[in-house]
Amino acid sequence: MNEVTTTAPAQAPPGGAATGALFGLALGDALGFPTEFASVPEILRSGPWQHMSLPVPALVTDDTQMTLAVARAVDTAMGPGRLDPERFEQALAAEFVLWLDAPDNDRAPGSTCLAACARLKKGTPWRLATEAGSKGCGANMRVAPLGLIASLDSEERAGAAQLQAALTHGHPTALAAADLTAHAVWLLKKGAIPPRLPQLLRAYALSQSSRYHGRWLGDLWTRGPWRSPAGYIARGWDENLKALDRLDAALASAAPDDDPCLVTGAGWVAEEALATGLLCFILFPRDPVMALRRAACSSGDSDSVACLTGAFAGAFHGADAWPAHWTDRVEHRDALAAHGARWDS
Repeated sequence: MNEVTTTAPAQAPPGGAATGALFGLALGDALGFPTEFASVPEILRSGPWQHMSLPVPALVTDDTQMTLAVARAVDTAMGPGRLDPERFEQALAAEFVLWLDAPDNDRAPGSTCLAACARLKKGTPWRLATEAGSKGCGANMRVAPLGLIASLDSEERAGAAQLQAALTHGHPTALAAADLTAHAVWLLKKGAIPPRLPQLLRAYALSQSSRYHGRWLGDLWTRGPWRSPAGYIARGWDENLKALDRLDAALASAAPDDDPCLVTGAGWVAEEALATGLLCFILFPRDPVMALRRAACSSGDSDSVACLTGAFAGAFHGADAWPAHWTDRVEHRDALAAHGARWDS
């Protein structure tokens, strides 16, 4: 796990919160990729987690690949004026199918995303293509761009965050977790103080607990045993509020050397990935690299947890959060820098 440097001079990408968040999520993804299916003792055989280094090569997984797909879909759908649900859905579906068929889609992608995207490829309407009962973390690992785009208003940010989740993960908890994740990124970009973040997220969740974004979601709620649109989405917010309860308890007692997945969840499902990513970030609010290392040295879905941790830390600290010799060689560096520069301007 000794740190590796490059022979050529490395330069950190210039930029603010958007660049910091995009590079943070990709770096967390690359750092957690080799540890995703390993136990903490197995990971520690290579050395202390506090000295984990970026792998060589610094390859990312479907987390970053699909984040870039969402970013491109937003760019395609924005045009002049507001973000339109129908244009965004069409652009997302097209990007997700391209991801499905991409030759580098060989990084242990999630089965839910694969199955739903395969149905999208066949032309199945998205509300039938989605895995209606799935609340996997694929719903919110890729949502950070929607918290970074200043021109989106609150309704667009929330509706688009839920829609991008819903194309593959139709369970209400997945939608609420994606919305809450995008809101967390937006709050941090605006300068929210990390220890106050759980309180702010709880207030937002309570304010949204019965709001169904029908303009974005159509009749998705009918794909299950729900009596009403409000009842459908309320279930999702309730499960996310319980995840925030676990986060509060963890922050009151967790030690930095504890496996974060043991207290807030392994991260395979969306609300646990959110809570555990937030835990790692808030435990190390002044040391974003250490937050990434803690997230990557965990017993659960390490790449997704570290991806979210990096998005939160980067949105708060900006592009300067990350070592130049890491950002210089992470996969998709140019695309990350281009989107970040556009959204930081």
